Amino acid sequence: MKPSPFNYIRVDSADEAVALLSEYGDDARILAGGQSLMPILNMRLAQPDVLIDISRAADAAGAGVDDEQLSIGAAVTQATVEQRARIQQEVPLLAQALPHLGHFQTRNRGTVCGSVAHADPSAELPLCLAALGGEVVLRSSARRRTVAADDFFRGTLTTAREPTELVEAVKFPLARPGTRYGFTEVAMRHGDFAIVALVAVVSASEFRLGVGGVADRPRTQSWPRLSREDLDDALNRLAWDLEARDDQHATAKYRRHLVRTLGRRLIEGLCS
Repeated sequence: MKPSPFNYIRVDSADEAVALLSEYGDDARILAGGQSLMPILNMRLAQPDVLIDISRAADAAGAGVDDEQLSIGAAVTQATVEQRARIQQEVPLLAQALPHLGHFQTRNRGTVCGSVAHADPSAELPLCLAALGGEVVLRSSARRRTVAADDFFRGTLTTAREPTELVEAVKFPLARPGTRYGFTEVAMRHGDFAIVALVAVVSASEFRLGVGGVADRPRTQSWPRLSREDLDDALNRLAWDLEARDDQHATAKYRRHLVRTLGRRLIEGLCS
C-alpha cells in the first residue's frame, strides 16, 4: 500500500517544528528516521495532512551527559548512540540492547526518540528507559515539561505526549557504581521485535526487572535481594500479573515461561 497524500515540510530547527505542531496539532506527524512511522503511513493506520521532517534540525541532533543523565536529542540516530565512545561506561544497558534493534541499516536511520515516541510494547528502547527510571522531555510552543518514563507510556502505541508537543529529548540515568545491568530477549530472528525482552538491574540491596513484549507497555518490578526460592515465587507472580495473551508469535503460556526462566537466569548471572 501507499500512504495517503500529505504535505511535507523539512525544518532546520526544533523551534520551527514546535511552531508547526502548534499550528497543525493532530493533523501533523513528526518524521525523524521514519523507521516506525513509514510502515504505519503505508498501511494507512495514520493519515496526517502534514509531515514535519526534523532530520536536519541541528539543535535536535545532540547527545551528551548532563546532570548524571545521558540526554539524547530528537534527531539522534540509534547508530550514533551505539557508536558513542563511552556508551559502555555511561549507560551499559543501552550498549547491550542497541545491537538487537532491527539491523545495522535501520539503526543508521531510526532515532532513539522516535522509538520511544512510537511506544511499541515490544521495542527495546522504551523498555530500557522504563527500567532505568529515565525521562522524556516534551516541548510545545507554550511550555517544556519532563515526564517520567513510567508515566509517559500509557499503552500500545499510546503515550502522554500531546498533539502539539515534540519529544525533544530522552534522558537515560548514568550507570551507578556497584550496580550491574543485563539485557536479553527472544525473537523469531535477530532484529525482529521481541517475543519477550527482559532487562535486569541488580544493586547491593535490590533486584529490578523490566519486561517488554508481554503487556501493552514496558512493565517494571523491584524487589529486595531475594533467595532463589523467593525469587522464583516473585517471578511467577510477575509473569501472571502481566496478563499475557496468545498471538501469532507465541502463546501466553510460553511468554510466562520466558519471564520466569530468563528472568531468573538474567538476575542470577548479574549476582555471580
